[in-house]
Amino acid sequence: MSDYSTLRIERPRPGVVLATLDRPERLNAITFAMFDEFLQLQAELNRDPSVRVLVITGAGRGFCAGLDLDDAARLPDMTTTEIMADQQIWGAAVSGFRTMKAPVIAAVNGAAAGAGMGLALAADIRVASDTAKFNAAFVKVGLSGGDVGTSWALPRLIGLSRATELLLTGRFVLAEEAERIELVSKVVSGDSLLDSAYALAEMIVSNSPFGMALTKAVLKDNVDAPSLEAEVALENRNQVLATRTDDMREALAAFREKRPPVFTGS
Repeated sequence: MSDYSTLRIERPRPGVVLATLDRPERLNAITFAMFDEFLQLQAELNRDPSVRVLVITGAGRGFCAGLDLDDAARLPDMTTTEIMADQQIWGAAVSGFRTMKAPVIAAVNGAAAGAGMGLALAADIRVASDTAKFNAAFVKVGLSGGDVGTSWALPRLIGLSRATELLLTGRFVLAEEAERIELVSKVVSGDSLLDSAYALAEMIVSNSPFGMALTKAVLKDNVDAPSLEAEVALENRNQVLATRTDDMREALAAFREKRPPVFTGS
């Protein structure tokens, strides 16, 4: 695993990688360097077939406070072409977690603001501590509420009406409300947050790698499918592909023999 200056990378369980945003003194605010390291991490994990699930959390009491204000202060002095080029990189750095091969779980341990909320939304599953809170902080610093994939993901998770309110007001959503409006899957105590995320990760790891990759891909594509026929056609394709794998044979044999399957990714 490569060295990272803003992230701490660990392997707490077989097949599971934990990426901890490691700037606790700044509530893990994202720097330009951290955006680059997001891209580096995604590329590295995508090349490693042993990585089955990525868990993302924050060091200390915050998940991610969004763009670091010291870096944000540089934005008005950048030229339009400079900031457009960088903005495209930053958007790809966060949305890239959604397009990773491995499923991603966000273990939200505190405030997730601005791009930090966008990072949580880019995960496939969100588990929150009872101290978590979310807001579209972009609008509080004179920017649009749509950034790093937020305006795409939020309406799909909680509906257009609620998403519109949150993006226009920038108000905080506390953990209880986040669970109620299905912004997160569940809320747990801070002490049990990572264990809860690992339990979900281990259930995913117990399924075949190819099946999980196809499942993540079909959900991403079919949420915007133009018709039922198009949606079913993609499902049919994926099921046919899955039947061609050795792992499906192994899963069937293990089920019949009442034993855990041993997947090879083939």
